[in-house]
Amino acid sequence: MAITDPIADMLTRIRNAGKAKFNSVDIPGSKLKIELAKVLKNEGFVRNYKFIRDGKQGILRVYLKYTREQQHTIFRIERVSKPSRRLYVKSKDIKPVFNGMGIAILSTSKGIMTDKQARNQNVGGEILCNLW
Repeated sequence: MAITDPIADMLTRIRNAGKAKFNSVDIPGSKLKIELAKVLKNEGFVRNYKFIRDGKQGILRVYLKYTREQQHTIFRIERVSKPSRRLYVKSKDIKPVFNGMGIAILSTSKGIMTDKQARNQNVGGEILCNLW
């Protein structure tokens, strides 16, 4: 079955696994998804990730992170730019997410990065998702 929006599928799998209190979630792999997982790990939203080669497209295993009270560290995750409506911003137009408590993940000409990194490097791009 073909997935029309693989990024939304990845975000939904992470959201659902967090609500179900799973330790990890398996996602069909791609370079973009690996970069997204790297940003999530660097920002402290997931514990770790691992790419597993299976002879096909591969599997991205994301290990979820919880607080001491067993609350998922990602309270909200939403897809901003969709295949039907892409949202591009300039570096000066990138707004803080949840009053600076969350992050926006952007696809820029210099790679996948957070909104803060994009503002510091003065690059704009496509806003993939917001999370806090």
